Amino acid sequence: MTNILRGLRQLTWIEIKIFLREPLGAIGTIVIPVLAFVLLGRATAGKHAPSNPALSGLLSAGGVPALVSMLITISAVLSLAAIISIYREGGILKRLRATPLRPWAILTSHVLVKLMLTALTMTLMVLAGRRYFAIGPQVPLVSFTIALLISTLSILSIGFIIASVVPTARFAQPIGAVIFYPMIGLSGLFVPIDSLPPALRAVARVLPLSHSASLLQGIWTGDPWSAHLGDVASLAVVFVVCIAVSSRVFRWE
Repeated sequence: MTNILRGLRQLTWIEIKIFLREPLGAIGTIVIPVLAFVLLGRATAGKHAPSNPALSGLLSAGGVPALVSMLITISAVLSLAAIISIYREGGILKRLRATPLRPWAILTSHVLVKLMLTALTMTLMVLAGRRYFAIGPQVPLVSFTIALLISTLSILSIGFIIASVVPTARFAQPIGAVIFYPMIGLSGLFVPIDSLPPALRAVARVLPLSHSASLLQGIWTGDPWSAHLGDVASLAVVFVVCIAVSSRVFRWE
């Protein structure tokens, strides 16, 4: 077990170094979400939610943090799907599987990298946005970070399914974008779910990003965890189901 954990730690460190060698990946995952948070914060600072329901969610107290946090998560998911696809296409996954490392350790290293980058981006986002958001004791940053990591784990599990079935690496990010970005439109951040047509409302209520948005907005504004047990349970169900599915359809070569 000690050897496995040591190998997992070494592989995770290698993956971090590989990621940082590609400037565009670091810019897209870390820099752009922080800039988006600052620019949106600057544009909405001091404004109250308008009468137009299409903007009420975004301009609410937790709207911008929730939106940017989900962009961080989706960026991590798209990056994960692309990297796994590239490794499979290049035969790297096949060679890694032939090492003493367990298959779960190989895949866990990628998840750990994404979680650490998510936490780093979240920290930089909060530090950069202090001027535009009242980030004080009333904002439970630890709870919000935990909520973000729960959301990230759940949505990363969907990314594993995408990475499992895409034929080549060049299709990974476009397919992921087609799946995830429409979900943001139905998440309740731009248009309240209750104001959607009945069919779209039913779809929105089962989408993981809707529960992620609800959880992130609520925790940011100080809601207790008990008020979002349904969101946490839904995200947990998505995680369990997607992990079960990806374990059956994942291809190493």
